Amino acid sequence: MSIKVINLSKNYGAQKAVDNISFSIGKGEIVGFLGPNGAGKSTTMKIITGYLECDGGVVEVCNEKVNTSSLSTKKKIGYLPEANPLYFDMYVREYLEFIAGVHHIDHPKNKIETTIATVGLSLEANKKIGQLSKGYKQRVGLAAALIHNPEVLILDEPTSGLDPNQIVEIREVIKKLGKDKTVLFSSHILQEVQAICDRVIIINKGTIVADDTLSNLQKGKDDEHIVLIHFKENVSMATLQKLENISKIEAVGISGYKIHTAHPESIRKQLVELSLKNNLNIVSLQSESNSLEVIFRNLTSAK
Repeated sequence: MSIKVINLSKNYGAQKAVDNISFSIGKGEIVGFLGPNGAGKSTTMKIITGYLECDGGVVEVCNEKVNTSSLSTKKKIGYLPEANPLYFDMYVREYLEFIAGVHHIDHPKNKIETTIATVGLSLEANKKIGQLSKGYKQRVGLAAALIHNPEVLILDEPTSGLDPNQIVEIREVIKKLGKDKTVLFSSHILQEVQAICDRVIIINKGTIVADDTLSNLQKGKDDEHIVLIHFKENVSMATLQKLENISKIEAVGISGYKIHTAHPESIRKQLVELSLKNNLNIVSLQSESNSLEVIFRNLTSAK
């Protein structure tokens, strides 16, 4: 395994930031690492990269223990932290040359130009970093993480500050890199995780609440199907509670309802029949798919 986390714990005083979590990631996997703010994502990533010590447990990168072989494991990791640290007074190539020197890279000029092209920095490569937009600064950070050709990539919010076109471009870069590297990818943009990752790990309040393929998570439980309906008229909840196969109903606004059911097709049919029978006008009727956003809310709300 490229990354192995075993019974990992980290405390900040009385607060338990990471609570005895375990997972492993193999070569060629792109894994989405999700959780609300303060859930323990960044802390876990910093421990994996060796920038932060744990209070308990073991972390291995490419079969080496991070706590006993920190320098060796750092050589195998490319890390883009959420707070992307850059030298704003340096030119793009100058900064990447500095990073290449830190890693003792042979023929750095060729590697710098290849990396600049990979992350789409060619048009901005002659500028000082401080002159770049936030999105291009983010690309510089990604280039710095990639320049030594690491086996493992730890990317904490890599698409932060990018415009929609840039997000698509970086998404393709990450997918391409994931073919022969291990990528642990954190983002608050759930659509991006859904587009890039096949597997998702969700952490909440320091503990892992899900670790599975996206397809398995989306199968969900029987009560996770939701039908949304809005009527033109005021319709009482008591009227809708007479429908069959309903597990829960929630009011949405004045004349809307969110219906939880294991049989969405049956519910939609019954709602149409109800409207025809009672001369009701349906403004909208739709199913809310078991998207990653729905899964995330279900697993991290009110825990």
